[in-house]
Amino acid sequence: MHLTTLDWVIIVVSVGIMFIPAIVLARRAGKNTTEFFVAGRQAPWWLIGISLVATTFSTDTPNLVTGFVRGSGIAANWQWWAFLLSGMATVFFFARLWRRSGVMTDLEFYEHRYSGKAASFVRGFRAIYLGLFFNCVIIASVSLAASKIAAVLFGIPQWMTLVVGGTFPVIFASLSGLWGVMVTDMIQFTITMSSSFAAAYFALTLPKVGGLRGLFHHIAQTHPQYLSVLPNFADWKVSAAIFVIPLTVAWWSVWYPGSEPGGGSYVAQRMLSAKTERDSIFGTLLFQAAHYALRPWPWILVALASMVIYPNVSDIGQHFPHVQKNLLANDIAYPAMLIFLPAGFAGFMVAGLFAAYRSTLETQLNWGTSYVVHDFYRRFLNPDKTEKHYVMVARIVTVGIMVVAGCITPFLQSAQDAFNLMLQIGAGTGLVYLLRWFWPRINAWTEVSAMASSFGVALVFFVLAKNGHPVEASTALLTTVGITTIVWLAVTFLTPPVEEATLEAFYAKVRPAGAGWAKIRRRSGAPASPDSLPVALLCWVLGLAGIYAALFGTGAYLYGQTLQGVIYTIVLIVAVVWLAKLTFLPRERSPQRSQGG
Repeated sequence: MHLTTLDWVIIVVSVGIMFIPAIVLARRAGKNTTEFFVAGRQAPWWLIGISLVATTFSTDTPNLVTGFVRGSGIAANWQWWAFLLSGMATVFFFARLWRRSGVMTDLEFYEHRYSGKAASFVRGFRAIYLGLFFNCVIIASVSLAASKIAAVLFGIPQWMTLVVGGTFPVIFASLSGLWGVMVTDMIQFTITMSSSFAAAYFALTLPKVGGLRGLFHHIAQTHPQYLSVLPNFADWKVSAAIFVIPLTVAWWSVWYPGSEPGGGSYVAQRMLSAKTERDSIFGTLLFQAAHYALRPWPWILVALASMVIYPNVSDIGQHFPHVQKNLLANDIAYPAMLIFLPAGFAGFMVAGLFAAYRSTLETQLNWGTSYVVHDFYRRFLNPDKTEKHYVMVARIVTVGIMVVAGCITPFLQSAQDAFNLMLQIGAGTGLVYLLRWFWPRINAWTEVSAMASSFGVALVFFVLAKNGHPVEASTALLTTVGITTIVWLAVTFLTPPVEEATLEAFYAKVRPAGAGWAKIRRRSGAPASPDSLPVALLCWVLGLAGIYAALFGTGAYLYGQTLQGVIYTIVLIVAVVWLAKLTFLPRERSPQRSQGG
């Protein structure tokens, strides 16, 4: 990519603007860990939602979508579209509960919900397992995508991208804490979304592509099934992997950052930072809407256009001979399409990609550091220091996590490899994270056994693959889910239940709805839950209908299918109006709320 003076001015100005929140908010973040990790619990819903969308809009996301589309067509995106089911459940079933819990991290939750040494163990173990190991894999996958983009656009070697590109997020995350991360995310989201739409527009204007009509005509001639949002069910093996399993099993069984069943990681962090329960709900709802309905189509259009310009991965390699061979895969087609951007827009796109990279890394660094410092260092190693001390340690740990992630990056080859790895490691644990809010019998050993068995089975499949005996991803996922579920159910009934005093204190504070807590509620004397599970279920269905209608309605209009687009629009309007009436309904008017579900 050839950058003009105008492009460089745009890049420098955009990067310079990002320094302002870091400088302004550094002192506030340094006051205490509440400010550093949960923004003083004063974040408004709109900032929470935009921040989450910006965080999940990373450099690896358009690459991942491009890899899906080029590999199996638009329908392959159901591998992540299916996670809207868990995301919408988080909005209506769990957002209120997280905010009421009053914890600083979702790992602190363990010592409120469970009792004994097992509760402390699972908190400390997950602090290192997720905050360091798992988090570093995520950062590495994001850095891998950034390396591919830099290699294609500028011919920069991977090590230079990791060093130079990683320096800025470390500085911002260590200085400004969560407040700075969220404010910066708001600015970065504007840049990244605008640049993604620009990339789609200029990809369509290429003479060889020929606009929307020319693009769809070409794909219909070469890969007709690729334009469908549903897979070809005649090929059961593929449709099961990309559609059936994600919609029936993966969304509730797999722990995946940003789409955790029951909420967790940086999503829980944002909910815990909310000013009120309503801010927690509407912030996560805005996130789901923008994540699934607003962002996909610009990426999909660029991915389809890349199939016209670069039909095969080898074509990309021939066009960019300087790119390292280990970086060549379908997902590299997205950055390969960016070389066609004109002056001005090229700089805007580079600024947008860098903003996406930074927003994700800053959140991952702050979230991972909160686990390592608050849930491990402060809880188990050094519990009696000042707030200033813990903030200082947090800033040091932030740097350390980035260094470890940088060392892992060269071992990954594609965004989909990282995606599949994280799904496999978290397979089978998701149901525990859903049920622990409503089934008091679940204990800390349930979670320990779920994690251990999931990781153990994933390790077996990893070793088999390395020794030339790979197991298909969908088969491995189902096997891991099945074994893990059997193990944690058995352990749950073979180990002692949580102490009654702990459960009573937990209910009194969080007040989850449902018949499972009836005995504990009576014993504790606490008031009934203000929530209604039937209303939450209806809201969940309406939310799914509205967002999927917006997603597929956009596609219908792009395809020129006006009647289908109108039908989807009507579904969207009905869902939004009905959902608004339910959401804003005063609590005393809902009879189920006084029943505790």
